[in-house]
Amino acid sequence: MAAKPFSKSAFRFYLRMVTSSLIRRRSRMAVALLAIAIGATILSGLITIYYDIPRQMGQEFRSYGANFLLYPSDSETLSDRTIQAARALLPEGTMGIAPYRYRMAKINEQPFMAAGTELTEARKTSPYWAVEGSWPETPNEALIGEEVAEHIRLAPGSAFALTVSGNGGKIQGSKDFIVSGVLRTGGAEEAFIFMSLEDFSLLGAEEGIAGGEGADVVECSINAPRETLEAAAHRINTEVDGIEARLVRRVTESEGAVLGKLQTLIYLVTIIVLLLTMICVATTMMAVVTERRKEIGLRKALGAANSSLVMEFLGEGIFLGGFGGALGGLLGFVFAQTVGLKVFNRAIAFNGLLLPATIFAAIIITGIACLIPLRSATKVDPAVVLRGE
Repeated sequence: MAAKPFSKSAFRFYLRMVTSSLIRRRSRMAVALLAIAIGATILSGLITIYYDIPRQMGQEFRSYGANFLLYPSDSETLSDRTIQAARALLPEGTMGIAPYRYRMAKINEQPFMAAGTELTEARKTSPYWAVEGSWPETPNEALIGEEVAEHIRLAPGSAFALTVSGNGGKIQGSKDFIVSGVLRTGGAEEAFIFMSLEDFSLLGAEEGIAGGEGADVVECSINAPRETLEAAAHRINTEVDGIEARLVRRVTESEGAVLGKLQTLIYLVTIIVLLLTMICVATTMMAVVTERRKEIGLRKALGAANSSLVMEFLGEGIFLGGFGGALGGLLGFVFAQTVGLKVFNRAIAFNGLLLPATIFAAIIITGIACLIPLRSATKVDPAVVLRGE
């Protein structure tokens, strides 16, 4: 009884025919396999980087400071209730939220700006701050800017008294501090004295901030695209009274510009690599067809249909594409991981769906590259070939 076209025995015979053809021409097929594997490696690696770039770039730009600010719109300060209402509307990816209160204070009758903040959150929103010594960890410790340290000649471990005066010059409060560290930022922060909100409230500052309540401004560091930040700002401004949300344009615009250029570069490199892979595979398969012209002519003379030739060559292409895609998918993650560690100093997250997607893409690319050689194979004239022409 004749075997059915799609029976197991027919399928095994088809696989044996395809693999034996590949083995007989292993030198040529190795070139095609190498081209597919390299193309799949670049494709897989660049796609991994492409989808992980926003996270990597966001984390990298967060080291340059806050990118989202909250200001009072109809009063001098933001209440805790208003801050909490705005905080609930912030998008996912919020890395730090640091409220700040400011007031002029004096050290030995020299005026400086004192700032109260949640120091743990300030470290998250301003990771670029360089501190000689340590951050304040206990009450009565303060972080002073380098300008203040040079002017008053203070160093980590030094003690100083900070006083606050009212409008009439009368001292409203005084508190002793220990310098935990000296701050260097290259910016205006070097002229400030930073402390916890609890210590700030004990300076006898204006009424309403006892216990560290409220804020003059809230700095937020959010790892999210610019469009998401703009939507969050619009929602806060619309739904929360007494607050104005703004984006730090120089940070968000720079992040968007750099991200856009990197993604465009990835597009171009990916397209070029895919084209080169297709050309290499098509050239190799065309050489195989030319080499097998006599075999193809003899088979057609014996009654072989073009469909059987197409199935055989496509089988070889699919086998090469699948194997090369699997190899390239695994190597692509290694490539992306290397780029992530070398460029961003951060690991790339593995995407489990990328391996089957890379294999599928490699098969499709190989199949397209085989179209021209297949057309050439189906046009072989048995009479001409068997005459030796």
